[in-house]
Amino acid sequence: MAIKSDNKTRSSVQIFIVFSLCCFFYILGAWQRSGFGKGDSIALEMTNSANAADCNIVPSLNFETHHAGESSIPAGSSSSSKVKTFEPCAARYTDYTPCHDQKRAMTFPRDSMIYRERHCVPENESRDYVPYANAPYKALTVEKAIQNWIQYEGEVFRFPGGGTQFPQGADKYIDQLASVIPMENGTVRTALDTGCGVASWGAYLWSRNVRAMSFAPRDSHEAQVQFALERGVPAVIGVFGTIKLPYPTRAFDMAHCSRCLIPWGANDGMYMMEVDRVLRPGGYWILSGPPINWKINYKAWQRPREDLQEEQRKIEEAAKLLCWEKKYEHGEIAIWQKRVNDEACRSRQDDPRANFCKTTDDTDDVWYKKMEACITPYPETSSSDEVAGGELQVFPDRLNAVPPRISSGSISGVTADAYEDDNRQWKKHVKAYKRINSLLDTGRYRNIMDMNAGFGGFAAAIESQKLWVMNVVPTIAEKNRLGVVYERGLIGIYHDWCEAFSTYPRTYDLIHANHLFSLYKNKCNAEDILLEMDRILRPEGAVIIRDDVDTLMKVKRIISGMRWDSKMVDHEDGPLVPEKVLIAVKQYWVTNSTASH
Repeated sequence: MAIKSDNKTRSSVQIFIVFSLCCFFYILGAWQRSGFGKGDSIALEMTNSANAADCNIVPSLNFETHHAGESSIPAGSSSSSKVKTFEPCAARYTDYTPCHDQKRAMTFPRDSMIYRERHCVPENESRDYVPYANAPYKALTVEKAIQNWIQYEGEVFRFPGGGTQFPQGADKYIDQLASVIPMENGTVRTALDTGCGVASWGAYLWSRNVRAMSFAPRDSHEAQVQFALERGVPAVIGVFGTIKLPYPTRAFDMAHCSRCLIPWGANDGMYMMEVDRVLRPGGYWILSGPPINWKINYKAWQRPREDLQEEQRKIEEAAKLLCWEKKYEHGEIAIWQKRVNDEACRSRQDDPRANFCKTTDDTDDVWYKKMEACITPYPETSSSDEVAGGELQVFPDRLNAVPPRISSGSISGVTADAYEDDNRQWKKHVKAYKRINSLLDTGRYRNIMDMNAGFGGFAAAIESQKLWVMNVVPTIAEKNRLGVVYERGLIGIYHDWCEAFSTYPRTYDLIHANHLFSLYKNKCNAEDILLEMDRILRPEGAVIIRDDVDTLMKVKRIISGMRWDSKMVDHEDGPLVPEKVLIAVKQYWVTNSTASH
């Protein structure tokens, strides 16, 4: 009897232990499914579907654990409703750029390069090598052969660093500029390259920690901006025409034109006045090539002396009117510096040729606004050595310092404390992103776009020599913050996402969108925005969309009909926060294929 009683007691203990263990692991599993540190199911799913090796995307916070089924069918829809499937475009649209379509462009006037500007249809990655398959255009290798722009070697294009104005290489050319312009100590951080070619100037500035925004039209050179982006250099399709440049006032530390074929002296110096608008006080303008030093070079250029003389005279007069100081002229290069304030330029107030822009106008309101032949006034200063608009710290200190536009109160309702809090929030967000996608700062994503950049907090938190971010500030944003982005030493552009972006297809590796779809609710169709994202995203590129849960459920439903693999995850602070994150990877597929490869 004692033996039977002992066995019965032992059996009861074993049952209790097994039951306790089951309860423990059930509770542990439930806790793990709602927080960080869970498995790598997204990595396996997206790696297999997109054929992207070692994707390492970890679903740190699984939204769908708590909202199963809700994200697939929006509120008010029946369970039988079908997801809209987006069919692939025809092969002829492989390199289509909607607002820069060549056939449509030719129907517009050629005066002042109007036909090269944006004309949208109304509604009713390495520095030196690019795979030929990514941009299959050989014309430049022939047309620019003696200028060392680009060479075709086997299955790749090679960029030796040459250019029309620097056939011996961009490095030596930049060395010459750096003898005048302080490029090495962080004083010069942002640059504008007008008529950039394949952006060798911007590519070779990278090692000096200078970020150049390059632009060129989609013209007979076909794919020069596409080549720039394939090299991992910031660039957009653009032109000096009749519309203001899509950048804020006092944005760039340096602007550059190397044989860019822009008629600087024409229209009463209007294009130079536009450069002056976007150039920071104390900034530099570089002009190399005709007509600089025409007395020595006119024979080599095979142009009449009189034409070149008149051209340079107009440039010199415009520069004097703008109160720029010429710092250098040698060979075919001239460098001017913009004054730090208006103190040294008082005499031009009485010059009848000096037409100043209206002080009541918002100088940053530039979207589709006509360019004017007027001088943008300096911000007021209280002393002769004060930098108008505020002095910037050298980079990288200026990345997180409070920008002058905020410290001066120029942006209504935004304080230094609010700005610093925004920085802290984005550091936290980016830390969570890196848990979700461990490849974020490894160099896997070189060309990154932030579609609703705000103060540039995302770009600042992810700043690295391995990548760059195109900070886009929507034209409908409540506050204009692009000037702050530039004061931080970052680059960006204005854009309205109801229209196509000025870039070629497949040019960005990662796209980030923070509350973009909430911003554009009832403004334009979310489908159109997502399809534009798909157009500019590379195959196997990643997307991170942060928004409120209801908006993201609708977005997720739309992209389920696209060739994207996606996953919804909770906010890093937990499932009770209504803001969620949607991550996605674009599948790799080719024209006429019906399934991903």
